[in-house]
Amino acid sequence: MTLEKLREGKIFVIDKPLDWTSFDVVNKIRWNIRKTFKVRKFKVGHAGTLDPKATGVLVICVGKFTKKINELQYDDKIYTGTFKLGATTESFDTEKPENEFFPTNHLTEDLIHQTIKQFMGEINQFPPIHSAIKQDGKRLYEMARAGEEIQLTARRVTIHEFEITRIELPFVDFRVKCSKGTYIRSLANDFGKALGSGGYLTSLRRTHSGEFSIEMADNSPLDQSYFLGD
Repeated sequence: MTLEKLREGKIFVIDKPLDWTSFDVVNKIRWNIRKTFKVRKFKVGHAGTLDPKATGVLVICVGKFTKKINELQYDDKIYTGTFKLGATTESFDTEKPENEFFPTNHLTEDLIHQTIKQFMGEINQFPPIHSAIKQDGKRLYEMARAGEEIQLTARRVTIHEFEITRIELPFVDFRVKCSKGTYIRSLANDFGKALGSGGYLTSLRRTHSGEFSIEMADNSPLDQSYFLGD
């Protein structure tokens, strides 16, 4: 691997580790390149963020290929994961503890499968309060931590496919294909609300981002030795 090749542009498909932010991955790869080639600056970016509690496909663009980021961000995404019904959390995932509890004895497999239909196609979705979306120049999660008032605005997203792959209450496994900007955490919360049981996301894995799949992932660039090779 040469600096010239990297500057001309390259795409890395990373399987983002659990509890890493997307920017942790970007910063790690940038640091490895700068350290290896002794350069002060180098362009590195990602084409679609993943929450810290999610794993899976994170598309990293370096060099001139950072110009492709805006285009790649618009690609559809595919996720697999697990909802837990009967409780909610403030973050809609496991980052915050369970804060409210609801009955689940009315839940049936038929009800769960029927409820999916409410979320197919174009839907309005409110982002989680604990998210990186900006309002008045501040990240929502920063405002939430500071106890500031937050006015959420619904966003139009598209759910192309939504299937339940396993039911073992209170846990439900799923697969979703969706448009850019879809929050699966919000889908978990809204799905639980529609079922009358509450719900939150306990695990999430992105298996595809556009043409890039998890089978293409290679985490070698997270190790500096990768850039020392040919």
